[in-house]
Amino acid sequence: MLPAPPLLLITDRTLARGDLAQVAVEACAGGCRWISLREKDLPAAEQIALFAQLREATRAFRPRLTLHGSAELALAAEADGVHLPDGGDPGKARALLGPHALVGLSVHTLAEAEAADGAGLDYITVSPVFLTSSKPGYGPALGVAGLAGLVAASPVPVIALAGIAPANARSCRDAGAAGIAVMGSVMRAEDPAAEVSALLAAWGGKDSRSARA
Repeated sequence: MLPAPPLLLITDRTLARGDLAQVAVEACAGGCRWISLREKDLPAAEQIALFAQLREATRAFRPRLTLHGSAELALAAEADGVHLPDGGDPGKARALLGPHALVGLSVHTLAEAEAADGAGLDYITVSPVFLTSSKPGYGPALGVAGLAGLVAASPVPVIALAGIAPANARSCRDAGAAGIAVMGSVMRAEDPAAEVSALLAAWGGKDSRSARA
């Protein structure tokens, strides 16, 4: 089962306005309950240490904390799950991390969505739904119609990624997405809590400022 609300915050410390752990805390204050550490340029030991900082900083909110990378690294970090790159092995990750871990996979094409491992995966992220300044050069954008096509093809829930904003979050839900994933809009926000709250309100959930731990 996906975390509730179904909003995945993916980290990028190079985009964050301040300390990454503080951004994560503010995002949780806005209602985020699912964060994935994506700092692949760091050595494994530094990723594990940074993950521990996020865990401690957000403990009061009890979010699901996952890690973008290998299942082995997620296990070493004692993460709640792993997000695999395209071409990753969900079956191996599931066997290593167990039945309660969140296991996701990055997907960019219809063929990849159709081939998603329904037994090993909890979800896939589909991108780029919209063009985004966080990851320039990725594209062309799928758009809402493209997203709907991949949703229909996938045997597992789809999380819409790239260029997601309050103005288009609801359209992703209407296209069949099970959730949304964001990075730059929250990392760069002057008020991460307000940005997350606005995204969740647009998605259709309750204003999660009332759901703070």
